[in-house]
Amino acid sequence: MLGKSDATPMVAVNDLDRARKFYEGTLGLKEIDDFGEGFMLQSGDTKFSVYRSEYAGTNKATALTFDVDDLDSEVRELKDKGVTFEHYDLEGLERDGDIYRAGNMKTAWFKDPDGNILSLMEA
Repeated sequence: MLGKSDATPMVAVNDLDRARKFYEGTLGLKEIDDFGEGFMLQSGDTKFSVYRSEYAGTNKATALTFDVDDLDSEVRELKDKGVTFEHYDLEGLERDGDIYRAGNMKTAWFKDPDGNILSLMEA
């Protein structure tokens, strides 16, 4: 069944131009397709779609996680580009500045311009 099929994450946004600037310019992702009411991006081996929706930013959970090799460096680079990191009270995670730790896992959360919660994770 579906276990053999690829899945494509989808992120809803209000303003495609603003989203394109953020995902390509700020995050450094590559656009690989434009389908009119949205576009597809490549991050590593993952492809995901960004599309226009009136419900953009209404999800209160993490929409997309980027696995990174050096979380501290990624956080610094994104902060230099104006990204603000989110702070949450989460049981079992210790916060050090913008980075949360639990054992060998480190994570940090930020939002895109539409309020979609994105995260970085180093394990």
